[in-house]
Amino acid sequence: MAEGLRERKKRQTKQRISDIATGLFLERGFQAVTVAEIAEVADVSVNTVYNYFPAKEDLFLDRMEGITHRLARMIRGRDAGESAAQAVLREIRGHVTAVSPAYGLMDGYADFMRVIDEAPTLQARLMALQQEVRRTTVAALREEVGAGPDDPMPLLVGGQIAWIQGALVEFISDRMTAGGKAAAVSREALDLLDEIEELLGEKVLTYAVREG
Repeated sequence: MAEGLRERKKRQTKQRISDIATGLFLERGFQAVTVAEIAEVADVSVNTVYNYFPAKEDLFLDRMEGITHRLARMIRGRDAGESAAQAVLREIRGHVTAVSPAYGLMDGYADFMRVIDEAPTLQARLMALQQEVRRTTVAALREEVGAGPDDPMPLLVGGQIAWIQGALVEFISDRMTAGGKAAAVSREALDLLDEIEELLGEKVLTYAVREG
């Protein structure tokens, strides 16, 4: 369905508040900026800010909303004859090859991470997101293979799949914050993905193959 006028205005307002907040955080640090200041610069009320962003951390990490279900979507969208892990590796390779900001391959990434490194609450939120990624990945596997609650395989394989993404993101983060260029780090990350695939056991690489 086409986006209505009201929905478009709400989306634009949310994006403007987020952009203003992000600019202030990058300039002065997360802890030094208050929600009241953000509301004043955005010319909205504090209540309006909280209507769009339940917590201050959401103002900086709002672009990570889709991350928690990213691996689950990759698993559910796997091709016929393709396993869950193979689908995730294929999708991630596509993002890295395209030098996608979705995996931190972008200018300004070091500044983004600096804000997080200086804010314990943002670090805690990222850790919570990582745990949620693992939970949604395991749930997707359990659903896709019809595994019962006592079957440990979705938990074990899901943990390995979540590790693939976590290891890659950590590698890219380290390289980018050290001053690496996105295109060069992308090539290094593709080599790392090859090494990661070699480390995965046969049970992981052949789990949840889609029939077709």
